[in-house]
Amino acid sequence: MPAERAVELALLSKIQKHFALHGFEDVQHRSVEPVPVLLSKGETSKEVYLLSRLQDAFEAEGGTVNLRERLESRKQLGLHFDLTVPFARYVLDASAQLHFPFRRSSVGKVWRGERPQAGRFREFVQADVDIVAEQSNGMSALEALGVFNDVEVVKVVLEALQALEEMGVPKVLIQVNNRKLLQGCYAALGVKNFEKTLQALDKLPKLGASAVRDLLVEAGEEAEIIAQCLALAAIEGDAQALRTNALLQSLTSQSALAEEGYSELLYLLESVDSPQCLANLSITRGLDYYTGSVFETFISGLESYGSIASGGRYDNLTSTLGVATKVNYPGVGMSIGVSRLLAIGFEQGFFALDGYAPAQVLVAVNDADARMQSDRAASVLRQNGIATIVSPNHAKFGKQIDFASKRGIKYVLFLDENAFRIKNIVTGEQRDLSTLTDFSHEELF
Repeated sequence: MPAERAVELALLSKIQKHFALHGFEDVQHRSVEPVPVLLSKGETSKEVYLLSRLQDAFEAEGGTVNLRERLESRKQLGLHFDLTVPFARYVLDASAQLHFPFRRSSVGKVWRGERPQAGRFREFVQADVDIVAEQSNGMSALEALGVFNDVEVVKVVLEALQALEEMGVPKVLIQVNNRKLLQGCYAALGVKNFEKTLQALDKLPKLGASAVRDLLVEAGEEAEIIAQCLALAAIEGDAQALRTNALLQSLTSQSALAEEGYSELLYLLESVDSPQCLANLSITRGLDYYTGSVFETFISGLESYGSIASGGRYDNLTSTLGVATKVNYPGVGMSIGVSRLLAIGFEQGFFALDGYAPAQVLVAVNDADARMQSDRAASVLRQNGIATIVSPNHAKFGKQIDFASKRGIKYVLFLDENAFRIKNIVTGEQRDLSTLTDFSHEELF
């Protein structure tokens, strides 16, 4: 509906303003990608919407299409299911023209072939920020893109979401963790399968500890190790809470990788320095291309709705395309789920819809011959920054006022012979104007 769309535009405006304040450059990605590119990210074939021409079916032998051959052909196209894969292709294609580190923002629609339910849609809007570097020979990913970039991404998303508090969105909490820390701690504990353990623990919020314990048993992990993994996942809080946790201190002392991830996590927490950014060692992000910091964001008190912004650090962006490149592109990014945020807001009543109006002023029309005069008056108001529409008819003024009222328009401008009269149809207050030239929206009642 128009009122809901107006809220969405206002929300996006605030988000994009903060992206721009941090120097992120807006990029719009094409909606369609070759299917092999989309499938390179992992087991996503069930999520991808394929595109095809109806004519294809008639051109195929026997009137049928070999779907497997089509999927394997770069000619087969699909709609992108996130903004990361098209960004990876964009960086690979445009690397010679980009200046690294490249700070990209992008707002766009994505499509996923899943059953619509609360907070999940087949078509939805995301707002992404990423910082990507070009890793030279002999340089590590961390040297090419320092951890301070992780801090920058968290800060810009946190500031953007804090700005939405003006629209009624409650405070958010960004929960952060580090995959290096987890991998090192799991190795110290003797975990057999890092990836399966990560994927199981990623389900903790949905399934609970008992179900996750069963998954880890099925993965072949020992009961004592599982208990330690669950105890590790229960650790949360600020930098001081991490420093004083005996289990965490014991495990990090046994692994150089864990110590590295621990140091990065402390640096992130202390640099962001906000009670709205805390560590949560149950945050894993199930996707296997994350290699360092990982982030999940929840609305305080509404955690059951799921994350509204997430992301993390990856050693090589173009690895999501399943291609080998001579140059690595390490990066870090976050994605705000705009559609989910809006859905929560409308359900919870964060956003005021009753104040919506397509214009501030309706210019009344005295009669058929006076329409040009009304049009000229409307043009003057628009030039002064006042959203204005002209009455679609010259019915009695009562009906024209009713037209404005039903659309939420508070002011009606009436044209007399040598003057103008503007009326607040909510309060009944009115005033005479000798000219519209200097009249601005600040002068409305």
